[in-house]
This record gives sequence, C-alpha cells and structure tokens, in this order.
Amino acid sequence: MKFTVSSQALLRNLQINSVSLASNPVMPILEDFLFQLKGNELEIITSTADVTTHSQMTVSNGVSGAIAVPGKTLLDTLKSMPEQPLDFEIDPDSCGITILSAAGKYKLVGQNASNYPEISRPGNEDKLILKGANLLNAIDKTIYATSNDEIRQTMRGVCMNIDFNHVTFVATDAHKLVKYSLLDIQSNVATSLILSKKSLLALRSILTKDAEVTVYYNKAKAYFEFAGILLSCRLIEGKFPDYNAVIPVDNPNKMKVNRLELLSALRRLAVFANKTTNQVVLNIQDKSLTISANDFDLNNEGTEQLVCEFQGEPMNLGLNAKFLIEMLSAIAQEEVEFELSDSNKPAILVPTEQDPGENILMLVVTNY
Repeated sequence: MKFTVSSQALLRNLQINSVSLASNPVMPILEDFLFQLKGNELEIITSTADVTTHSQMTVSNGVSGAIAVPGKTLLDTLKSMPEQPLDFEIDPDSCGITILSAAGKYKLVGQNASNYPEISRPGNEDKLILKGANLLNAIDKTIYATSNDEIRQTMRGVCMNIDFNHVTFVATDAHKLVKYSLLDIQSNVATSLILSKKSLLALRSILTKDAEVTVYYNKAKAYFEFAGILLSCRLIEGKFPDYNAVIPVDNPNKMKVNRLELLSALRRLAVFANKTTNQVVLNIQDKSLTISANDFDLNNEGTEQLVCEFQGEPMNLGLNAKFLIEMLSAIAQEEVEFELSDSNKPAILVPTEQDPGENILMLVVTNY
C-alpha cells in the first residue's frame, strides 16, 4: 500500500475524523485512524463506542490497501508541518509505515486493518434531507436543555420527532424544556429517534451551514451524510417523555419584553442570587417588570426594573436565572413573550416573531 497526499489536505480530514477518535478505549486500535485506500480514493475512519466518522479524499500514485495508523502520533506530526506532498509507504506484513516529506523521513508502526471493528453503513434505511444551517440551529437551540441524570438515559439526549411534513427536536431535564420544529420537511415515515448529546456535539463541530445533509435512520442508528463525510451514531434506547403533556395550553397572561435588556439584567442579578437555587423573582405589572434576587446567607440582594407589555393579572414568578439566561442566549430575536397560566405552573417563553420555516417554544418550571 502506498500513496502521495497533500499534508494540509490530510490534516484537515484527520481533524474532521478526530471528533470520534477514541481516548483510552477498551480496544486500543480505536485510538488509530483506519486508512482504506482503493485506487486514488482514501477513506479515513474513526470510531468510539457511540460515534463513527468517515471522510473521503483523493490522493495520487495510489496502490490499494488498508492500515490502522496511530492517531495522536500522526496528528502531532502534521500539525507543525508546512504544506507539502507526503509519500506514504506501508508494509502489509509488518504494518510498518514510512512517511517521506521534502526534508524528512518518519517511521511508525500501525495495526492490521482486519483487527478494526466492523463498521456499519447506511443501506435501505429511511431518510430525509435537511439544510446544514437548520440542523445546526436545532442542535444549538436544544442541546443545553439535555439532562445529566444517569438514571433517566432518554433525557440525556435530544428527541428527533420525524413527521410527514415537519421535524421536531425536543430536549428536557425536567426543569426546562425546549421544543424546536423545522417546518416543510418531507418524510415518508413518522418516527422518533433519541440522539445522544455526545453525537450531536461531534456533528456540530464538523457540520457547515451551507451543507445539504441526508439523514438515514433505523431503530438502532442514525447516519448524517454531507460534503464527503458520513457520521453515524448509536441511538439512545427507550421512550422519550410525553413532552406535550407538560406544556400548559391555557395561558391568558402574556408579557412581552426586550430580550437583550432582560438577558443583561438577569446576568447582573444572578450574581446576587442564591448559588444553590439561582432563583430570581419576577414581579409583573401592567407596564413594569421588576426582577429581584436575594442570597440571605450572604446578605446579598439586587433589584432591577424593566419596561414590558403585559396582558393579565399582576403576578410574581420564581424562576431559575441560569435556565433563563441559557434560553434567552439561544435565540436571536429582539423581543420575547412569556405565556403564563399562574405562578405555580411552568412558564412558556417564545420569540414574538418566529424565523421562516421554524418554530421554537421554551418551557421553564416556576418555583415561588
């Protein structure tokens, strides 16, 4: 096996694959990049227990073969190397790898490719097509709401609920909930997938806004294919909670407020809130929103007043400042609206204007 490749082009592909390069795995070979060369087409594969990444690139002077190349050694070598052609020569018997550059020669030992675990690929799975920008938005707007609870595994991921003409992404940790829908998305089937936080973080790090993403899925795995890259992930097993059941439907009290003004006030007042509860109290009147925070243990307190538009009876809400800051930071619109039932029921937060083709709803539990 041998080939010639641009050092920087190879480095770019290795960095893409490094999102699923295992660290201290049970199988040491998963610390390697799997190189599979057919003619002048080089496929690079990395895999953890949950996420697998494939990337494709064109090389020259190729002689087909396969080898598992030590990941960290190769990455560290290329990071400090200027752009130049590199010649790779692999001895299939000893798995010895020789790399020739313009001014140097490097030798390392890989592993037999046959020892690498079998990698699944999409076959006749159902599929749908998403824009990269939309998928990135879905990840950014939901991933922070996932749970860290080891017991409730399904809540540690994002539910991707596929319908015939839209896709809804939902995440919740039982204290906050985010429901983000992409409209006018065509699918031949209706189903639900639970994507792990780890796989979505890996996908987010390599996905570009201008990509067209084909999503293949079955009961066990999801595959995201775009721009010569294939990322597959194992789905979380189980049933996601019935999120629609916890969203209040009768919310006669509605408050509109400038998002950035509210966000800035919350960031300042969070300093004065109790560090365990992070609670702030919202006192909502006709045209006035007063936010207060107290930490009785340290005798700290702070109060700010904002202008708002409010329809309903005056009320007090106790909310977690940290959760509100996360939610307000995940949207870009100038103004947001709180839809409220009473002080004891969850508060709904939505932008006053939704982006075309999208719909987002956020829910935060009250505590007053």
